[in-house]
Amino acid sequence: MVKIYFKDIDSSNEDIVRKIKIKRGQENYIETVDECLSEAKIYPEWHPVAIYEDENMVGFAMYGAFGPNKDTWIDRIMIDEKYQGKGLGRIAMQKLIDIVSKEYGVSVIYLSIVEENEAAYRLYKSLGFDYINEKDPNGELIFKYTI
Repeated sequence: MVKIYFKDIDSSNEDIVRKIKIKRGQENYIETVDECLSEAKIYPEWHPVAIYEDENMVGFAMYGAFGPNKDTWIDRIMIDEKYQGKGLGRIAMQKLIDIVSKEYGVSVIYLSIVEENEAAYRLYKSLGFDYINEKDPNGELIFKYTI
């Protein structure tokens, strides 16, 4: 059985997490880890984490709650190119939904994707996220998950 878990990013794993690379052609779908970590330094509401399978770092995610209603987002998730296609993204998302809903005490979680990212669209739909017919300020499609 695959064991996926998350660790906060600190001096022990920051250099490794910054080396996560996505496959060629996916660059326009998500910000780089460097960009995400820079954003998390500016906005403390963001919670960046490294994704591990056993002892191997396989990806990165970032989530947080914002605004007067504390809307909760799983805003970034990426699996390193070496580990893609093994179902790790699905497992990580399922665990993140559970972690985020409990950590923030919410029953609704949002995320957004670039419209051309068909693989993410299929994954999120299969996990129960629904497109809410809205776009974020960057033109990304907004999805909602209700527990």
